[in-house]
Amino acid sequence: MNSLSSSLWVLLLGSLLGLELIGKVPPTLHTPLMSGANAISGITILASLTLIGRAHGQPALLAVASVSLAFALYNVVGGFVVTDRMLAMFRRRGER
Repeated sequence: MNSLSSSLWVLLLGSLLGLELIGKVPPTLHTPLMSGANAISGITILASLTLIGRAHGQPALLAVASVSLAFALYNVVGGFVVTDRMLAMFRRRGER
């Protein structure tokens, strides 16, 4: 149970720190920050997959790892979609 409580504390503190940091970023820096967030989410995906593989008989740890995997995948896919839409603004009308 110690592993689960430690994991939950790391999740809680990381979420609060992320919320505090993102709230202080000016809008002009959101795109470069999103690029960095995608890289961090890639690391989170690897960590989540590792936790899922090691969560033998611990359904709570499996649930936390699965939720973190879902959020990280959502962030990465959303980042690529937003980046693609942003780059489309710079294309010429006839280009695809």
